[in-house]
Amino acid sequence: MEKPLSKEKKRVVLGDLPNLSNALVLANVNPSAAPLKQITKAKPKAKSPILPNKDDVSKLNASKNDTDDPQICRVYESDIYQYLHKLEADPKKRPLPDHIETVQKDVTVYMRGILVDWLVEVAEEYKLLSDTLYMTISYIDRFLSLNVVNRKKLQLLGVSSMLIVAKYEEINPPDVQDFCYITDNTFTKEEIVKMEADILKSLKFELGSPTIMTFLRKHARVAQEDDMSVFILMQLEFLEYYLAELSLLDFDCVKFLPSLVAASTIFLARFMIRPKMHPWNSSLEQCTGYRPWDLKECVLIIHDLYLSRRGGELYAVRNKYKHYKFKGMPSSPDIPASFFSRC
Repeated sequence: MEKPLSKEKKRVVLGDLPNLSNALVLANVNPSAAPLKQITKAKPKAKSPILPNKDDVSKLNASKNDTDDPQICRVYESDIYQYLHKLEADPKKRPLPDHIETVQKDVTVYMRGILVDWLVEVAEEYKLLSDTLYMTISYIDRFLSLNVVNRKKLQLLGVSSMLIVAKYEEINPPDVQDFCYITDNTFTKEEIVKMEADILKSLKFELGSPTIMTFLRKHARVAQEDDMSVFILMQLEFLEYYLAELSLLDFDCVKFLPSLVAASTIFLARFMIRPKMHPWNSSLEQCTGYRPWDLKECVLIIHDLYLSRRGGELYAVRNKYKHYKFKGMPSSPDIPASFFSRC
């Protein structure tokens, strides 16, 4: 028996995806032709708070001298992040950087972008943690690196991946029927469960790996300046979250390690907050392990996403961060080439 509906929600079906070239040429796509159809209402699901929220900001804005906080694990921090850097580079946990071109026959870069954009809406609908969203995209790319997928099964891959991760990350994950419903019952419970099993077998149950957020939480503390006001600190944190989620939309970011993307979002966010100051320093270099020229390609891609030069017709992340609680997003000039200089 279907659960009663307590308030109006939406459910979305990912329609037939347009057959575009694998080249990322999104600027000329008509936004009105985006294949997302608004249906009726979905069963609401009260879940853990959406990231980022005030509690997360207060944790990230904790003092750099919090050596007494047992949750920071200062004694083991170096060993922990050394292990995480090794884990993120493990080939078994990395997607192929060109899997759309080399493995897929019916799925394009644009289709992947639409799927990711829709999954951002699903994660917000069910108030899932940001880690759930990031890990879901990782599973999708890893599965697509190993298996040829028909475009009609792409949405099935997305919801099945999110179902697996939600069980892994969430306290009260959505159930299978919720994911059937959010797709307007395009897929049955049996189809989702079968795809779930296929994903687990393809990934060989190698499910745990660090995400962009894993490194962003650590590096964000070092990115703060003592003379920043509380408002600027919050704006900086939210901007880093926003840029990190934008990076999920672009297939060109798949080749970068999560730690490099996290460092790039900090570089770009600091530049946008204080465009006349060099956004990088020795503390950030030591903390992240990256120098400005290491970040250049990733920073410029995310900057183009922010300015809608890439993926401009994908709206879910942009609409999400228009909310007043995210303190507004600043305009951004072009980044001086000297900021990436080796000199």
